[in-house]
Amino acid sequence: MERELHEECGVFGIYGSDNAANITYYGLHSLQHRGQEATGILVKNEHEFTLYKGEGLVSEVFSAEKISRLSGDIAIGHVRYSTAGGGGIANVQPLLFRTMQGSLGIAHNGNIVNSNPLKEQLEKQGSIFSSTSDTEIIAHLIKRESGRMIDRLCQALTQLEGAFAFLILMDHALFVARDKYGLRPLSIGQMSDGAYVIASETCAFEVIGARFIRDVQPGEVIRIKDGQLKSTFYTKKTSHHLCAMEYIYFSRPDSHLEKINVHTARKHSGKILYKEAPVKDIDVVIGVPDSSISAAIGYAEAAQAPYEIGLIKNKYVGRTFIQPTQQMREQGVRMKLSVISSIVKDKKVVMLDDSIVRGTTSKRIVSLLKEAGAKEVHVRIASPAIRFPCFYGVDTSTVEELISKKMNNEQLCQYIGADSLAFISEKGIQEAIYIDHPQGLCMACFNGHYVTDLYDNET
Repeated sequence: MERELHEECGVFGIYGSDNAANITYYGLHSLQHRGQEATGILVKNEHEFTLYKGEGLVSEVFSAEKISRLSGDIAIGHVRYSTAGGGGIANVQPLLFRTMQGSLGIAHNGNIVNSNPLKEQLEKQGSIFSSTSDTEIIAHLIKRESGRMIDRLCQALTQLEGAFAFLILMDHALFVARDKYGLRPLSIGQMSDGAYVIASETCAFEVIGARFIRDVQPGEVIRIKDGQLKSTFYTKKTSHHLCAMEYIYFSRPDSHLEKINVHTARKHSGKILYKEAPVKDIDVVIGVPDSSISAAIGYAEAAQAPYEIGLIKNKYVGRTFIQPTQQMREQGVRMKLSVISSIVKDKKVVMLDDSIVRGTTSKRIVSLLKEAGAKEVHVRIASPAIRFPCFYGVDTSTVEELISKKMNNEQLCQYIGADSLAFISEKGIQEAIYIDHPQGLCMACFNGHYVTDLYDNET
């Protein structure tokens, strides 16, 4: 049986601004790279919750008129992309739940690995689910606990296993929670007027003029109420295992994750990759835009070879990595990349890419470069080989589709048509990211060392 795919998403929240919906719109726009198929904004004012969501880009779903109808000083927003089994308007977040004791809205980035046993348990107790999203589980768990909201939330969170960054909007408070492993990123900032903002990436703070305050810590729950932050931890058993793919691929280069700049980490990876897998007599180094440019610059600097823009990306075509079907991915490569032939013609080219998942994109790019007259194409990958599926909210496909699981390096090199192929080592990527800040990373998609039990998920 093929494992159901999950999604990579982005969340944004704001507390204490009269322009909450407007600011959330711009925050989500800056997080658009984290999900391009659906978005939503939930706003709270003194009298009511107002939710608007839809399938499409942030700029497509929201207009000035729609934003103007979302009045309130607290808001949460979400961007996502759907994969097999995860689409439909019912799964578009934020999710809004109305009860006799008040309403609550939830936005979530990540994946709950014990969702199925929890759903089964909750259904036996009378719960009815209106979506197939694992995000809905937290609302049912909160409702079944008693006491103060912070206590109910902590008791609910202790039952979840996996990756999550939650924004939970209540009548008069905004709650923020991060999983105990720190698998998904989440940061807090503050506007000049004192409003607090929360985002999956710090790049969202730049566009709205917010000042970065700090990261939400693994296992931490923060209540924002009456302009004050109150912190607690739902567990003492915490660790730092931020997803390595956040640095390698997902996050924007201007973001800082756990105080480490993404561009700098990627550039370091390129330099280390040259030390581990040098190519002699290079004519030109190019990167596959956009997430591989930083690594290509680092490789070129270490090799003392010229870096050039050899591939041009059509900015108006979505990421092939997150298209839901193989046919769309293959067509997407043709639509989104073209070669500057004068840069690569009769040259010995080193091409940097961030990862190889299914191999079809790499094969097509190498073919494009050789069609444009490249004499040799040496492929260098700024991540270790992906051999295991991710169960924490990143689409690295099913194990059957991971080409590095089926082929060794020599076979894969031949398959993509490259003159040579090398991946950075696990030690190398750790050094590149945490060169000055020794920390933990989740690298389960490279080595199969999952930080949680997998329950009924299949490898």
